[in-house]
Amino acid sequence: MAPKSAGFPPARSMAQFMDFFSRKKTFRPKKHFTPGTLKYSLHKRALASFDTEVDLKRTVRLPEGESLEDWIAVYIVDFFNRINLIYGTVTDYCTPSTCPTMSAGQKYEYFWSDGREYKKPTRMPAREYLTLLLDWVDTTINDIKVFPVFVDVPFPSNFLATCKKIASRMYRVFVHIYIHHFDTLTDLSAVPHVNLCYKHYYYFVTEFNLVSKKELEPLNIFVPEAITYLFPSGRNDCS
Repeated sequence: MAPKSAGFPPARSMAQFMDFFSRKKTFRPKKHFTPGTLKYSLHKRALASFDTEVDLKRTVRLPEGESLEDWIAVYIVDFFNRINLIYGTVTDYCTPSTCPTMSAGQKYEYFWSDGREYKKPTRMPAREYLTLLLDWVDTTINDIKVFPVFVDVPFPSNFLATCKKIASRMYRVFVHIYIHHFDTLTDLSAVPHVNLCYKHYYYFVTEFNLVSKKELEPLNIFVPEAITYLFPSGRNDCS
């Protein structure tokens, strides 16, 4: 269901975001970085960028002198933690009866494939799809061969390709909850928190070309009021 024609309240800070969602249902344990490591330092910088609405577009840009792979890895993990929290708030409302397919309105439908248990694209209820999606991301980011923990261990050659796949799939969580669970978010007073996280995520994935324009299409079409509120141009537009 598309959003109602109501005004959107102001977005909030990371502290308020975490406080709000920590009181809600989390879908799976968060991934943490080890204090004292480079990734922990970058993680703290990334969190600080979420505490202000001054210029989220600028805050996601790669800091001078930092590794592109480290910066993207930290943001991917941080956004996984946040998206996990967000979906946890609506999972009880995302049932096989309310969401029999993983869809985004009537035009878009997603089929699950992981190359192992599901070798062919498979239709399934949204909750099952999103559970498999978040489990897959969780497994991937906790695989030290893909997301190395130590500075002296190089990233694999396909790291950025893997991050693009992760980012595109996580974007589908926003697509589904905005289009099909917006009323639930409104009832839970979660809209401002989700809006801020979405805006931050959108600027991140477009800054590094992690999500294709085709993947971005559903939220341009189905939630114009939310996009108008979040972006001055009235669309998902970082130009």
